[in-house]
Amino acid sequence: MTPAATSAATSAALVLEDGTTYRGRAYGATGTTFGEIVFSTGMTGYQETLTDPSYHRQIVVMTAPHVGNTGVNDEDPESGQIWVSGYVVRDPARRVSSWRAQHSLGEELAEQGIVGISEIDTRALTRRLREEGVMRAGIFSGDDLVRDGYPRPVEELVAQVQASPQMAGADLAREVSTTEAYTVEPRGEFEGKAPVATVVAVDLGIKTMTPVRLAERGVRVVVVPQASTITDVEAALPDDGTPSGVFFSNGPGDPGAAGHEVELLRAVLDRRIPFFGICFGNQLLGRALGYGTFKLGYGHRGINQPVLDRTTAKVEVTAHNHGFAVDAPLDESGSTAPHDGGRYGRVVVSHVGLNDRVVEGLTCLDLPAFSVQYHPEAAAGPHDAAYLFDRFVGLLTNPAAWPPVIKLNTAQLNTEENH
Repeated sequence: MTPAATSAATSAALVLEDGTTYRGRAYGATGTTFGEIVFSTGMTGYQETLTDPSYHRQIVVMTAPHVGNTGVNDEDPESGQIWVSGYVVRDPARRVSSWRAQHSLGEELAEQGIVGISEIDTRALTRRLREEGVMRAGIFSGDDLVRDGYPRPVEELVAQVQASPQMAGADLAREVSTTEAYTVEPRGEFEGKAPVATVVAVDLGIKTMTPVRLAERGVRVVVVPQASTITDVEAALPDDGTPSGVFFSNGPGDPGAAGHEVELLRAVLDRRIPFFGICFGNQLLGRALGYGTFKLGYGHRGINQPVLDRTTAKVEVTAHNHGFAVDAPLDESGSTAPHDGGRYGRVVVSHVGLNDRVVEGLTCLDLPAFSVQYHPEAAAGPHDAAYLFDRFVGLLTNPAAWPPVIKLNTAQLNTEENH
């Protein structure tokens, strides 16, 4: 891989594991990269998408045709590096036109060694992924497309893609987590004041904006590594009786492979420590409670996904990035969590995706715990779901008011979908 900006004439090829091949031009670094290929429907926020650790080992296709016009700056990244394994765009911007830009997107991709491809039909590619489902892919460009002066056979490239790792069964959170604990203190109107609560956030691929959203509400957030034990978590919680809780972040990989995280979460639930999880954290709560998880055909990725909050009967437009989902019943009365003979009590599906009825949130009725599948920190994205941070702070500071009441039953949900 050559981490240098490529010329407009450098050829590139995107090869899917089923043999489908798209020819274009290199964008970013040249070389070879592999990953699960997924598409994102967001028209803005490409810098936040690229730096979201949840995209680790994924090649991201942007469905918006024109990408890169606002360039790249040092303020918007959601982590310290680009995590996508490859990047696919239709028309990269020829010039940067934002006063905030410090350099171009192509330059940033090249600097960080991210192999990309441009000038392919991303609409046709997205349609194929919707019809066939996500699959492994590879991007090959520059010298990696040639052997002994001749183009490499497509069959050879396909064989390399088929030999690359699958996402199913991948345990990846440890690869993106912080290695050292750090603290985000209350800010804004709460700066310099005693925190209203302390939250230990287990970093499974946390985005920068997530602890900030809690800090803006007066919460002190102690971010700890993925490998933390319940002893580590309890040691980071205050022992003076002030409100405290545990948060599990978003992250990459298959929740079915996250055995350590599930056992840690069960230890949190056993101690009745208030809990909130998002994205990967939602899937882990589902598994901790005894529900299964499954891989979606092509996942939800973008900033325009409609979700129904059944506790308020309101629809919110939300930011998503997930390829797995929880398998739990939608009945308004809920179900008894299957794990260990039902020791965690009753659970309801609190949020439902309106496009496909996927479980988008869980609420425990007999434990102080809830989760959502999407990103309420919304960086980038709409702010419709910001209330979930308020809900968590309310759980921490007024646990007697828990749980929220389900207002929309299954029959009404079906009616909403028909409309």
